[in-house]
Amino acid sequence: MNLIFLGPPGAGKGTHAIRLSQQLNIPQISTGDMLRSHVKEQTPLGLEAKKYMDAGELVPDDVIIGMVKVRLQEPDCKSGYIFDGFPRTAAQAEALGHFAQIDAVLNLIVSDQVIIDRLSGRRVCPDCNGTFHTKYLEDKNVCPACGGKLIQRKDDEAQTVLNRLEVYRRQTEPLIDYYAKKGLLRDANGEGGLDENYAEVLEALGIQ
Repeated sequence: MNLIFLGPPGAGKGTHAIRLSQQLNIPQISTGDMLRSHVKEQTPLGLEAKKYMDAGELVPDDVIIGMVKVRLQEPDCKSGYIFDGFPRTAAQAEALGHFAQIDAVLNLIVSDQVIIDRLSGRRVCPDCNGTFHTKYLEDKNVCPACGGKLIQRKDDEAQTVLNRLEVYRRQTEPLIDYYAKKGLLRDANGEGGLDENYAEVLEALGIQ
């Protein structure tokens, strides 16, 4: 099964993609991981990408697409894969369609307010790498796992979250129409608890 997971930042794409990849024994493919791997291994594509990253610019589509092509040729992709955070734009989706057969596109539906509450309440511990939510913390500044000082990532501040949602709407929401017209879109609610949402993901994709 070849799948794409779409949804705004904080919708739970990564969490559900990892869980499903373990259940189906297929890889979860994240462009962020691919980029880091190519840069670390200093592949031709990695060296090209690094030029843009060092300049603080977005890595061009053709470099990302090149990395995706290489990744899909690896043996673990033979029986399927899950794209998490790719494609991001209609142009990337068009390019992907030339060399990959996608079976279904999962669209996680979460309201802006839920996203803002989820992300702006998130705290991370630099000491043990734990991630927590203020809703479940007795002390919002102390890590319950190791006693370290909890911090809020810049990415999770309310205004930054609003900006990220705006970028998502502008760039990625057109993909929802693109894949709906191809009859590949499957909607799932992403607003409940993790297990409840995962059950909806399985139902939307027709997986027992």
